[in-house]
Amino acid sequence: MPQTSRWGTVLVWLVVLASLVVALPNVLPRSLLDRLTDWVPAHQVVLGLDLSGGSRIVLKVERDDVARTRLQAATDAVAAQLRNANLAYSDLSGSGTDITFSLQDQAKASTLPQVLAPLVGAVDRGRGGKAVSELRFVGTTDGQSSLAMTPEGIDARLSDALADSIAVLERRLVELGVVAPRLGRQGADRIVVQVPGLYDSEQLKTVLAQGGEFSFRLVDMSTTVEEAVGNAPPAGSEVLYSAEDPPVATLVKRQPVVTTADISDATATTDGQNGAPVVDLAFTDDGARRFAEATKAAAGTTMAVVLDGSVIATPLIRQAITDGRMRLVADMTPEGAQDLALVLRAGALPAAITVAEERTVGAGRGSDSIESMLVAGAVGTVVIIAFMVGFYGRFGVVASIAVVLNVVMIVAVLTATGLPLTLPGLAGIVLTIGVAVDSNVLIFERFREEAAAGRDFRQAIQLGFARAFGAIVDANITTLIAAIILLYLGSGAIRGFAVTLAIGIVTTLFTAFTLTRVMLEAWQRRRPRKRLPRGIKTAMFDHLSFRFMAARRFVFSITAALSILTVVLFGLFGINLGIDFSGGSVIEVQAREGNANIGDIRARLDQLNLGDVSVEPYGSSRDAVIRVQSRDGGENAEQTAVILIRDELDSAYDLRRVEVVGPTVSETLTRSASIGVAISLLGILLYIWARYEWQFAAGAIVATLHDVILTMGLFVVTGMEFNLTSVAALLTIVGYSLNDTVIVYDRIRENLNRFPRMPLPILIDTAINQTLSRTVLTGATTLLALAALSLFGSDTIRPFAVVLMFGVAVATFSSIYVAGPVLILFRLKRARARARDMHGAA
Repeated sequence: MPQTSRWGTVLVWLVVLASLVVALPNVLPRSLLDRLTDWVPAHQVVLGLDLSGGSRIVLKVERDDVARTRLQAATDAVAAQLRNANLAYSDLSGSGTDITFSLQDQAKASTLPQVLAPLVGAVDRGRGGKAVSELRFVGTTDGQSSLAMTPEGIDARLSDALADSIAVLERRLVELGVVAPRLGRQGADRIVVQVPGLYDSEQLKTVLAQGGEFSFRLVDMSTTVEEAVGNAPPAGSEVLYSAEDPPVATLVKRQPVVTTADISDATATTDGQNGAPVVDLAFTDDGARRFAEATKAAAGTTMAVVLDGSVIATPLIRQAITDGRMRLVADMTPEGAQDLALVLRAGALPAAITVAEERTVGAGRGSDSIESMLVAGAVGTVVIIAFMVGFYGRFGVVASIAVVLNVVMIVAVLTATGLPLTLPGLAGIVLTIGVAVDSNVLIFERFREEAAAGRDFRQAIQLGFARAFGAIVDANITTLIAAIILLYLGSGAIRGFAVTLAIGIVTTLFTAFTLTRVMLEAWQRRRPRKRLPRGIKTAMFDHLSFRFMAARRFVFSITAALSILTVVLFGLFGINLGIDFSGGSVIEVQAREGNANIGDIRARLDQLNLGDVSVEPYGSSRDAVIRVQSRDGGENAEQTAVILIRDELDSAYDLRRVEVVGPTVSETLTRSASIGVAISLLGILLYIWARYEWQFAAGAIVATLHDVILTMGLFVVTGMEFNLTSVAALLTIVGYSLNDTVIVYDRIRENLNRFPRMPLPILIDTAINQTLSRTVLTGATTLLALAALSLFGSDTIRPFAVVLMFGVAVATFSSIYVAGPVLILFRLKRARARARDMHGAA
C-alpha cells in the first residue's frame, strides 16, 4: 500500500474539517447559534421521540371496513346497471366479498356479462396506480347470479384509503397545533404518526382514530322503534343506538341530510344560557340548501345527529333553518367539543382506524436519558483512551484522536441527513467507541510484527496497513450486514440503533485506513525514525504459546453440553417475552410528591379487573413501572387498559412513558424479528463462504449459533425481558462474534499459506496466540464501553448493555474454543490442499 498522496492527505483533512463544521452547532447554545447562522449551518441532530419526548402512534386501517364500504358501493352500482338495462331483479344483497341477485326473467341471464362489463373491466385508479379489475362476474347458478370483489381490487381500495387517511390526519394534527408532525406508511395497512413534543396522548389518539363520519338524519316515524328492532326496519331505514348505558335506539333514514363533507366550519364554544359546551356548525352552500329543505319538511319533529354510527343528539326542529348554521347541543365535555370541532373541520376518515401501537415518552424522561447516556459515553471514552494510551503510548494517542473524530463524523452525518438519534442510537455510538479501536489495534499489532521482522518504521506502517486491510474489511462488513437488515426490518428506536451502527462502521473504516494513516505519516515526516516508538506494552503477548487446542475436546464438550441444556430449558420454560412480541402495555409513572407507593398502586389497579398486572419499582424511589399482559379483545382492549390506569392514577402520578402493542403489531414484530435474525445470519455466512473455504463458513456457523444459544440462555435463566432491543443486541453479538472469528480465521488462512505442512492443531494455536493481543485488547475496550453503559446508562438501556457484555464475553470465548475445534473436526482438507498448491507455485 503506497504512501498517501498530498492531495489524498488534503482530502482527508477536508473531510475532517467539514465534519467538525457540520457537527459544531450541536454543542453551541441556540442563542449563539442564531447569531452565527451566516457563518455556520444552523442544523442540529434531530432527536428521536424517546429522547426529545413525544408520541409514536401506529394506526391500522381496517381492511374489512374498506371491503365493507366497497361492497355497499359495488352493490349500488350493480343495481343501477341492472336498472339502466331494464332488467328486473330481486334479492340483491352483498355479503363478505360476494354480491348476489336473481333476474325475474331468467331468459335474459345470458346478457349479464355484457350488461355488467363496465363494472368488471379494469379500472384506471389514477394516483400512479395500475388499472385493476375490482369485480368479476362469477356466473348464474340455479337462477341466482353472483359477482365477487377481487383481492387486488380490495388492495387497491385499501391503498387509496391509506393515502386519503394520511391527508385527513395531517389536517387534524395541524388543527391541533402540532409542530412538524411526521406521517408515513408502514406496510399495506398501517400509518405511522410521530408527534414530537409534549401533547396529551389520549387526546392525540382520540383525534387521530375518530372516524368523523358525521350526519344529520331524518327520524323515521312510519313505525315504532320496538317494531323495527323486533322485525326488520322499513326499507331505506335503520336502527341506530346512542353511546349511553343503557343505549337508546332510534329509527332513522339511511340517506343523510348533510354529512361531514357539507360542513365548512365548526367551532367549539359554550352556550350563553347554561354554559354547556356546544359546537357551532356552518354548512356549504349546497349543504345549507338541503338542510333548509329537510328542516322545513321536518319542522315540529326531531332529527338525529349521528357520529360514527352512534346517535349523539336528537334535537327538536322547531322551524326551517335557512341561514346555513346550526348549533349542536349534545352531552359533551369542553375537551370533547373541541376535539369534535377539530375533526369536523379536518374531514372524515375514508375507513375505520384503530390504534395498533403507541409509544409515548415524556420530555422530562427523555432529558434524563440524554444526560445518563452522555455520562456513560464520557466515562467510556475516558477509560478507553486511558487504556489505549497505557498500552500503545503515542500510538494510543493517535488511536484516541481517531476515535473522538469518529464520533464527530457520526454526529455530522446524523446532522446533515436529518436521521433521528434515538436512545438505542446513543448506545450504538457508545458501543462504536469501544469497537472502533479494534481496527487500530489490528493495525498497530501488524506494525509490531513487521518491525520484529526487520522493517523500519516507514515500511512497517505501509505493510501493516496493507496486511490488516482484508481482515478489517471482512470483520466490519459482517457487522454492516446485520445493521442493514435491522434498518430494513427494524422499527422505531431499533432502526435508530441500526443507523448509528451502520454509520459508525463506515466512519470507523475511514478513520482507520485514512485518518490514522495520515496522522502517522505526518508524524514520521516531522520526526523521522527507524524503529517503532517505545511505550508499546503489547509485547507481553509475543512469546505466548498457549496450547488451546490441547483442551479442545474437554472445553468443546462442556460448551456443547451447556448449549444443549439451554435448548432444553428454553423448550421447557421459554423466555419472558416483552410486549413487543406478546402484546400488552408498559406504563412508567412518577409520583408527583414523595415516593411511589407500590402497594397502593397494586391495590388500586387490582380493582380495575385488567387481568395479569405487575407493578415494580423502577429507577428512583419516585418511579414505578406497570406491566399489563395482552388482553382478549384486540387493539381496543389494550387501549382501554391504559385509559383506565391513567384515570385511576392521574391525581397522584405523572405518566412518563407509555408503550402499548396490540396483537396485530406484536405478530408482525415477531415475524420481522425472526426473519431479520435469519436473513442476517444467512447474509453474513454467505459472505464468509465467498471469502473463505467452506470449512471456515461451517465453523463460523457453529460458533455464531453457539453464541446465540448461550445468549438466549441468559434470558431463560435470568428471566430478563426479551424485546426488540434484545433483538438488536443479539444481532450486534452476531456481528461481534463473526468479527472475532474472522480475525482468527484470517490469520489461520495466512498461516496455511506459510506453513502448509504444519499440524492443524498447532497451526490454529499459533494463529490464536498471534491474534491474542488483539482479542484481549478489543474485548477489554468493548467491555469497558459496555460497563460504562451498564453503570451510568438509563434503566431502559441497562439490560441492553448487560446482554451485550455477556455476548461479547461468550463471542471472545467461541472464537477460540469453538471456531478452532470445528476446523479440526472438518479437517480443512480442501483449504490445506489449495494452500499447498499455492505454496508450491510460489
